[in-house]
Amino acid sequence: MEIKPIAYIRTDFKEKFGIPRQSGLVSSVRGDIIFQPQFRNPEALRGLEQYTHIWLIWEFSEAVRSEWSPTVRPPRLGGNKRMGVFATRSPYRPNPLGLSSVKIEEIRPDTPNGPVITVSGVDLMDKTPIYDIKPYLPYADIHVDASDGFALTRKEGALEVIVPDDIEPLIPADKRQALIEILAQDPRPQYQSSPDRVYTMSFAGMDVSFCIDDKTVTIKNIKALSHML
Repeated sequence: MEIKPIAYIRTDFKEKFGIPRQSGLVSSVRGDIIFQPQFRNPEALRGLEQYTHIWLIWEFSEAVRSEWSPTVRPPRLGGNKRMGVFATRSPYRPNPLGLSSVKIEEIRPDTPNGPVITVSGVDLMDKTPIYDIKPYLPYADIHVDASDGFALTRKEGALEVIVPDDIEPLIPADKRQALIEILAQDPRPQYQSSPDRVYTMSFAGMDVSFCIDDKTVTIKNIKALSHML
């Protein structure tokens, strides 16, 4: 079987570091689904407005490898314990496909790029190829008695994010809440916890430098990326 992307998503994440670990964790992060020219037919979206959420089937385009391993080291387990690849959501898979549940915010049927779907709660890097879109069905897709397995559950209580007064004006107002929510989820690898280490992530055309001490995130610097100006 040969499959090809039907669309690409545009997001504020130009690199992997800082992307929410799962879809839906940061509801204020949005993305635009831009269809490939041959799929820019509004008829293909007829009825989609009746749903609130959709499933995206996409490619881990930055993790494509010619070989695969039956085991991987999940970052959430500290990166030093191996688990079977099919028991994880690792990007390093025989077929590097991802699955995300996102909320539909807006459907614009007629734009210069054809129909565009704006979604929230995304966990995809900018320009990620999308292979299929399916409606989310609560009666079938929610399993209230499902087990988390060995995966760590969502952390209780987000970290406190401190934005110094001299830093706040450097963050575009329409991106501020999303940035705070991303940092509050603690984007560091699980095995890194040094309070003195300064991390830098790229988001919305900015290099955001921050450090984390216990339950507090402090933004240290914001630098606009020159190629984004």
